[in-house]
Amino acid sequence: MTRSPARTAHDRAVADLRAQLVARPAGVPIRLAKPTSNLFRFREPPGRAGIDVSAFTGVLDVDTDARTADVGGMTTYEDLVDATLPHGLIPYVVPQLKTITLGGAVAGLGIESTSFRNGMPHESVLDMDVLTPDGEVIHVTPDNEHADLYRGFPNSYGTLGYALRLRIELEQVKPFVRLRHVRFTDAAACAAAIEEICANRTYREEGVDFLDGVMFSRDELYLTLGGYTDTAPQLSDYTGQRIFYRSIRDRMTDHLTIRDYLWRWDTDWFWCSKALGVQNPVVRRLWPRRYLRSDVYRKIIALDRRYQLYARFAKLRKETPPEPVIQDVELPVSQLDAFLDFFTKEIGISPVWLCPLKLRSSWSLYPMDPDQLYVNVGFWATVPLGPGEADGTHNRLIESKVTELGGHKSLYSTSYFDEDEFWSAYDGETYRKLKEAYDPHGRLPDLYSKCVRNQ
Repeated sequence: MTRSPARTAHDRAVADLRAQLVARPAGVPIRLAKPTSNLFRFREPPGRAGIDVSAFTGVLDVDTDARTADVGGMTTYEDLVDATLPHGLIPYVVPQLKTITLGGAVAGLGIESTSFRNGMPHESVLDMDVLTPDGEVIHVTPDNEHADLYRGFPNSYGTLGYALRLRIELEQVKPFVRLRHVRFTDAAACAAAIEEICANRTYREEGVDFLDGVMFSRDELYLTLGGYTDTAPQLSDYTGQRIFYRSIRDRMTDHLTIRDYLWRWDTDWFWCSKALGVQNPVVRRLWPRRYLRSDVYRKIIALDRRYQLYARFAKLRKETPPEPVIQDVELPVSQLDAFLDFFTKEIGISPVWLCPLKLRSSWSLYPMDPDQLYVNVGFWATVPLGPGEADGTHNRLIESKVTELGGHKSLYSTSYFDEDEFWSAYDGETYRKLKEAYDPHGRLPDLYSKCVRNQ
């Protein structure tokens, strides 16, 4: 069988990468040289150059008949969507930020407004090639000899190996998305509506293909219901001066192209661009349109964290720097009202994102019940520290409450679990077996060391 030029180049890149990894001296940390990151665990830059994975940033093939795509693991969703959308197809779940990579979303989980019907990105992976820390490339499927790694790779965060190529399912789309913003005045009613919509995939006799929401306060919550449509009476544009999350309060219905819908949150990093002044009308007019992107804002934050600019400024003013509280948590829908009540009283961040989620099956390292409907609650801001309160106070409080309510916390940001609590929540017994099988020499840090100790 003749190999396509893209696959031939991919094969060469795999051989080169294996050579890089094998040549790495024992004891030297293995890190990828990636130009972007969506993690909020900030580490010191590695003392040695990272492993070059730039050759794994493309789409190898789109099979329109099978509705699948073969994709390099370091491919961003922006590039992936640009390759599939001309065929009228998109991945089952497209995380909301453009520079999230497919491999990152599978190893570190992801979610979006199709997750109430399609689960998480890793659930549409049909097979993948994984580079182990010892330089072996193994083919992983749900039912071959590496099925344990297939089930355990999600939420492993690059501690078991790296996905170099993945074959994923795609779904057919229509050109436009019609949005309905529905207001609720209490969280219990909102949670009940989420259950009903997710069960029926309709609301007031109209189909629902996308579902997420925003809480501005305890008595102002909105669900945004999206439905595919072939036509649109007029289109909104939130890639420039207009801001998407503000439109939720201003209009009952809206229409976007499918591409603009997928990236509706990226322009303003949900609403986090406000903290950088980008929502100020004067600043926004001067800010180049091409830089209205989440990865630009994230780089600014990374520079601040690296050089402690804000902390130094606060010190000069004899102020205590606030605590960053950047988390996504999943709660059973039955516990949503209780969590939001706690969150409003004890944390006070607003707005927060709501995104329903139902897994298609069970997964080892993120043990959620596939028969249970969950709601992701996302919040990304800072909270003032009171007298005697240490950094991490509010994050730890949230972690404890989420555990109490039977939920889970995503590990993309700083965590404060003690070790026993961590392994209880993320199936330490299964993880240890996977680590022994696929990283027997411990060339990569384990999950607790990476996600909590920040190694």
